[in-house]
Amino acid sequence: MSFSGLAANGSTVDWDQTQHCKLLDALVPAQQHLCKRNLELMHSVVHAAQLTKAVCQSAFRDLDLKLTHMTNVVLSLSSAFVFSLASAVLSHSIARACASGELPSCSCAPAPAEQAAPDFRWGGCGDNVRYGLQMGSAFSDAALNVRRSGSLAFKLVHLHNNEVGRQLLLESVETRCKCHGVSGSCSVRTCWKALLGVGHVSEQLKVRYLAATKVVVRQAGGRRVLVPREMEVRPVLDNELVYLVSSPDYCTANARYGSHGTTDRHCNKTASGSGSCGLMCCGRGYNTYREQVEERCHCRYHWCCYVTCRKCQHSVERYVCK
Repeated sequence: MSFSGLAANGSTVDWDQTQHCKLLDALVPAQQHLCKRNLELMHSVVHAAQLTKAVCQSAFRDLDLKLTHMTNVVLSLSSAFVFSLASAVLSHSIARACASGELPSCSCAPAPAEQAAPDFRWGGCGDNVRYGLQMGSAFSDAALNVRRSGSLAFKLVHLHNNEVGRQLLLESVETRCKCHGVSGSCSVRTCWKALLGVGHVSEQLKVRYLAATKVVVRQAGGRRVLVPREMEVRPVLDNELVYLVSSPDYCTANARYGSHGTTDRHCNKTASGSGSCGLMCCGRGYNTYREQVEERCHCRYHWCCYVTCRKCQHSVERYVCK
C-alpha cells in the first residue's frame, strides 16, 4: 500500500461502491480485494495514510527529507521507520473509529479481563485495539503475503517491521477514568482502555530507529530467517527495526532522494536529540553568530479589557552547521 498515494488522493473518493477500490494505484490487488469486502474501513485507511505522512514529516523534519523519495528506498533504515509507523497508525485509526461509532462492523472494546480495583469499575467506550490490529495487519501485510510481491528478503524485512509497529501500538494502551460522586467527590470511577496518540508511537519508533539492526537472510532449520549482519550468532529481536541496505547519506545534498543536506541548517547546541548540532551537522561542526530579535515585553493588563506591551530587542546566539 502506498500511503503517499492514499494520503494525496484518498479523500477524493467516496468509498461507497466496490468499483472505487480500483480508482487509485495506491492499492495493490490483494488490498483492492480487502477494500471491496470492507468498504466502511476505507475512510479510516485514508485518514491513517494522511496521519502517517504528517507524523513522518514531523519526525524527519531535521533531515529535510522528502517522504515521496524516502519510501522508494524500500529496504533502507529510513523505510523501516516509515513502514513500521504506517502499520501502527493504520491499526490506531481503525481502533479509534470503532470506539467513535464510525464503523458498523465493530464497536467499543470489550471490558478488560483484568480485575477492576475497589474504587473503579470497567465501563465507558474503550478503543477497540483487537479489531484495529486484526484489520490493520490484514491491509498492511496483504501486499507482502502474495507470491509475487518481491524478494523473500523484502517480505521478511517489511513483515517484521510492520509487526514492530503494531507491537508498539499494543504497548501504548493506558487506563483512563471518569469520576462519579456527589459534588465531584470521585467516590466511584468508571474506567476504560484507550490508546495514546500516534505521536507516542512515533517517539518510541525513533528510539528503535537509532538502534536499528542491519540484517541478512540466512537458512536456519529448513527456513529462511533474518539475522543481524554483524552478529549472526543471535536472532533478530522482535522489538527492533531491521533493514537490508544503508539509507542514503542525507548529510549532503542529494536531489535523487529529495535531501537538501544539512549545511547552513540551524541546530540546537544544548540538545541531544535529532535537532542537536552533534547529529544535525554530521561531525562537520557548526558556526556561531548573534542575531538581534524583537519581542513583546513589559506587558500590562488594563481594565477592561486589553493588554499593552512595549517592544524590546535583545541579542540571541544562533548556530548553523558548517
